[in-house]
Amino acid sequence: MMLKKRLMSAVAMLLIFSVIVLTACGESAPGSSKEGKGTGQGNPASGKKYKIATVVKLTGVAWFDRMEEGVKEFGQTTGHETFMQGPQKADAALQVQIIEDLIAQKVDAITVVPFSAEALEPVLKKARDKGIVVITHEADGMANTDFNIEAFDNLEYGAFLMDNLAKAMGETGEYMTTVGSLTTKSHMQWEEGAYKRQLEKYPNMKAVARQLETSDDQKIASEKLRETLKAYPNLKGFQGASGNDAAGAALAVEESGLIGKIHVVGTSVPSVSQKYLESGAMSMIGFWDPAEAAKAMNTLAVKVLEGKSGEIKDGYNLGVPGYEKLKVVDGKYLYGSAWVGVTKDNVKDYDF
Repeated sequence: MMLKKRLMSAVAMLLIFSVIVLTACGESAPGSSKEGKGTGQGNPASGKKYKIATVVKLTGVAWFDRMEEGVKEFGQTTGHETFMQGPQKADAALQVQIIEDLIAQKVDAITVVPFSAEALEPVLKKARDKGIVVITHEADGMANTDFNIEAFDNLEYGAFLMDNLAKAMGETGEYMTTVGSLTTKSHMQWEEGAYKRQLEKYPNMKAVARQLETSDDQKIASEKLRETLKAYPNLKGFQGASGNDAAGAALAVEESGLIGKIHVVGTSVPSVSQKYLESGAMSMIGFWDPAEAAKAMNTLAVKVLEGKSGEIKDGYNLGVPGYEKLKVVDGKYLYGSAWVGVTKDNVKDYDF
């Protein structure tokens, strides 16, 4: 009888111990929680890898080829699945379709360089409503984004380009400006910053044609310069916003035999502009490294996915060159200090 009681006690103790173990296994460890998406609430499981898509304005051009290098390098370095997509021509509707497809694929994050910020607002809202993190670039003031990151203050960059155009023109004469699209916010801000600087500092210069659209197409930019030159034969300067504008203008200058008479500045990359800088058809280019911009966007996406959005404050170091001391406006509009100015004297310092 005594043996039977002891056996029953042992069984009871074993059952109690099992319940305690099972209960403990069902509880989270202190400080842990499930991953957060969309607005970045919560922290991810340690070591989780994410699927992050980057959508650009168009593919097959040097600027976004360089950006793709950054996308791939980020993935190789971090282990996240990263890739880039974009239409073959700059078209907001085509970008919308690509993003719709990515939403259907249930990617964790979408980083995007919009051709038209306004056109993408609805589809990016849809993505965020589905729990997908959205990071934008060249879309200052965009509403449906977790963060928009710019390489610099856009108005200041525009003023920087104007200072260089004024220098080339001797601070006098007629000039024109182009943008990829009137709905590309960064292009419009660069142009506005340049025009404001001209009015304030260079009274002997005059804008005879402003904000002509090129659709980010080098051939169209070349045609715009030729057309403006017919209307204003004393044209002396050109400033282009799209990555293809300055090269298109420089080609027209070369073919028209106007080197030294029309001065060209704009945003471009050295691989496209080196020959024009060396020939004198182009005076100067400004840019930021698209590869580093890609890394900045992808880094931000991971921060949000990991529930670390609150860390992004004035002075934050994103760990990417040019983005080591961020300026933060209204909580989600971020600015680095990543612009570079290149002339024939230092163009060979860059390999992209």
